[in-house]
Amino acid sequence: FCTIFFDTAPDGGWFMYPPLTSTEHSPGIGADFWLLGIGFIEISAIAGAIELIIGILFTRAPGMTLSRMPVFAWAMLVVALMIVFAFPAVIAGTTLLEMERAFDWPFFIAERGGDPVLWQHLFWFFGHPEVYIIFLPAAGLVSMMIPTLARTPLVGYRAVVLALVATGFFSFALWAHHMFTAGLGTLQVMLVSAASLAVAVPAAMQVFAWLATLWHGSLRYTGAALFVLGFLFIFVLGGLTGVMVAVLPFDWQVHDSHFIVAHLHYVLIGGVVFPVFAALYHWAPLVNGHVLSERRAKWIFGLMFGGFNLAFFPMHVSGLLGMPRRVYTYADGLGLNLWNLLSSIGAFVFAAGVLLFTFDAIRTWRRPEQRNDNPWNAGTLEWLPSGNYGTRSIPQVVSRDPLWSRPGLAAEVEAGRHWLPGTATRQRESLVTSPRHAWPLHVLVLPGDSWLPLLAGVGTAGFFLLLTVQMMVLAWLFGAVGIGATLVWLWGSDRPPGRIEAKVSEQGTLPVGASGARSHSWWATVILIVVDATIFASFVFAHLHVSMIATVCPPPGARLPSEMSVWSGVALWAAATLAMWAASRCDLEGLALRRRLCLTLLVSVAFAAAGAAWGIGWLGHVDAGLAPRANAWSATVGALLAWQGFHVAVVALMAAYLLARLWSGHLSQRYRATLDNITLFWHYTMLQGAIAAVIVHLLPRVMS
Repeated sequence: FCTIFFDTAPDGGWFMYPPLTSTEHSPGIGADFWLLGIGFIEISAIAGAIELIIGILFTRAPGMTLSRMPVFAWAMLVVALMIVFAFPAVIAGTTLLEMERAFDWPFFIAERGGDPVLWQHLFWFFGHPEVYIIFLPAAGLVSMMIPTLARTPLVGYRAVVLALVATGFFSFALWAHHMFTAGLGTLQVMLVSAASLAVAVPAAMQVFAWLATLWHGSLRYTGAALFVLGFLFIFVLGGLTGVMVAVLPFDWQVHDSHFIVAHLHYVLIGGVVFPVFAALYHWAPLVNGHVLSERRAKWIFGLMFGGFNLAFFPMHVSGLLGMPRRVYTYADGLGLNLWNLLSSIGAFVFAAGVLLFTFDAIRTWRRPEQRNDNPWNAGTLEWLPSGNYGTRSIPQVVSRDPLWSRPGLAAEVEAGRHWLPGTATRQRESLVTSPRHAWPLHVLVLPGDSWLPLLAGVGTAGFFLLLTVQMMVLAWLFGAVGIGATLVWLWGSDRPPGRIEAKVSEQGTLPVGASGARSHSWWATVILIVVDATIFASFVFAHLHVSMIATVCPPPGARLPSEMSVWSGVALWAAATLAMWAASRCDLEGLALRRRLCLTLLVSVAFAAAGAAWGIGWLGHVDAGLAPRANAWSATVGALLAWQGFHVAVVALMAAYLLARLWSGHLSQRYRATLDNITLFWHYTMLQGAIAAVIVHLLPRVMS
């Protein structure tokens, strides 16, 4: 964002379509800031998604089964899963485009066998799920607020949850919704059009459930209620225009016009911004115990609701009259002046409402803190009394609205009459519960205070920033700081908690920590592998795409490596994974010298086999005359080899860390998360290498 002050802002639009973003049409480093910055942001979002999935599935309050889980938690679970599958595509796309700009590998240059439409596929496979990734949390907030505002349980809880899941599922079939005019085949666009119509069904299910809840209850017209009602009105209108642009002939007429701008903002502002403002009014007492002004809320809502509709409803008309989007000026006499003037006035009215809200929020949140007494009489657990330490004890949940079904629960929790009333291990801790029924399984000891994660973040951010401005040596130094800080933090946090069992309630004790599939970190590694596999699948898709559009595959001037090099590489990948599997089967109890030597030998053999397999694959392609600058097919092969080489470097770092912990006595049979998790990632890396080699080798033969 700061690039705008230094005349280096990205100039290719927010979607960065090639060839407009090639070095020919977009010289300088503006596009590189966008590409590396987006990659950095997506990595952080994926890390957050993994935290959300593990937290929601494994650390719920005891008794909070999936059917009792708050709708907002369901929404965030679906969103996190969508991030895991959607965001890797844009990481792959930005990596390919940055490699094209930095190394002249022509992934998207048609003259050398590339295809600009490939970028659109990768970008919109992320871009359209992203629309619902933005909306679903807001929908979850609405499903939490409406029952409290109407003073009645949510109607159709299971239908709402099903709608959230269905929305996440359908969103991945809609990416070509943005490519109806890109020249795709008739069958493809018809299927995507059908999916674009179908996704309206789960949205409608939620709207009808909200309306039924309001009808069944007795609505209090608070500031939050006003914004919720405004959301329902605006979002339904945006949804209706969404159904319109899902119809192919209509979309061909309004594509890239202000009609699309109007639809986007009715969905985005109506579907996200208004629920967020409602949430700010609803949950404001959690900040310092004070509610926002209800009198000012009416003025704020009036300005924002009226200003929004005045700003964006005329854009439907101007778009149908031919006003293109992303054009800041136009000729007089086209019949657009009045509509654009109304839009400009509406934007200032809307901004006045936001400014008045900002004033009220600052005034309220600067007041002295007081106790939060749940002024709306909400039924969910975030309204439990808590200080800066969190809740006094973890409650046993018996319903979807625990504070309504058990009015005395808040006092019981504050008195410490539920789970973990004190520190069982004298460290930071929580309960790990079963994913479906939320039965307590074991005590999870959490890391304590440390500056190392912040240092790791600074190192990572510095690496991407300095890489963008081509300060290579300093960039790699910052990268080393980020990796080093992470490893040092892990070294101190991944250690036995000092006891095997801990008393967690009057009823009994639970184990402290777990290993293997019972460990939350093991499942987090599984999700990381899913993310990694999705990035790899995107690279494979790029290879398939350029292979399918090539007249001859491999193209003239490119050859496949010998079969000997391919199959010997596959054999070495298999040997590496077998050696690591044997290492993971070693008994770590006691760790006598002979066992340490055996484990060290197996890990070393596994890494040597992996390094040899990658080296043979690379040399095989080099001997075959691999020239990534010559054509897009060779560039995609080079990208697959580089991606696998990066993974070999990662598993080398993992192997060194594992052996260091082994010889320092930090591994045991009970606390072996380091070995288990590294083994998982190791198996995946070896499988990925074998699959890449086989695909590159066999695809031309299948196509012929």
